[in-house]
Amino acid sequence: MTVDFTGKTALVTGASRGIGLGIAAELAACGANVVLTARKKEALDEAVAQLGGPGRAIAVAGKADDPEHRAEAVAAAVETFGSLDVLVNNAGINPHFGPLIEADLSAVRKIFEVNTVGALGWTQAAYTAWMREHGGSVLNVASIGGIVAGPFIGAYNVSKAALIHMTRQLAAELGPAVRVNAVAPAVVKTRFAEALYEGREEEAASAYPMKRLGVPEDVAKAAAYLLSDDASWITGETLVVDGGISLAGGVG
Repeated sequence: MTVDFTGKTALVTGASRGIGLGIAAELAACGANVVLTARKKEALDEAVAQLGGPGRAIAVAGKADDPEHRAEAVAAAVETFGSLDVLVNNAGINPHFGPLIEADLSAVRKIFEVNTVGALGWTQAAYTAWMREHGGSVLNVASIGGIVAGPFIGAYNVSKAALIHMTRQLAAELGPAVRVNAVAPAVVKTRFAEALYEGREEEAASAYPMKRLGVPEDVAKAAAYLLSDDASWITGETLVVDGGISLAGGVG
């Protein structure tokens, strides 16, 4: 495989740190120009510097569920780099930690607004602005929790299950010009997932056949492949990137 994004532009949401930044860095390393979005400008500016500065990456700060922010970021990609060939829907939140049956419904609505409806909004914006006429590739960052039930983050898991099916639905609607795929990671060592392993990493990792938790680079490599021309006959698929934990009957 020769994953190459030279001359292409990627927009990555939730890209100031963690999995999003890992994917953005991998795409940039493979030649892409990258537009990073997230809520905090300072963190985005640091990420842009890490990726090589304004000649290779730019940042647009805002909330993933804000339609005006989505339009601004998409327009910035096309105006700055001349295209929008790749979209990575990585932005996600989880304000509720506990059983789904006890979840505050306003928190559940917010989770879906960002994790699922927001991803659709980003895809619509990218499709309208560029991909409808020129084609492209979309990657949704789902979760193994969207496939296998697990404790503590049930509302988040249900939103990711919806995202997985939305991946299939959009792939059926947008082919052949636009491919839509997803990755479903288990626990990856990021600030977002700390509550799932902090203070017990060795214990958590022992349940995995690979005997370690994931790191952002594990997801980034898989994401780059699915987004690249090497995967040109793959669409509507969700690639599980979980160190084998689902084989052990868990979600990490």
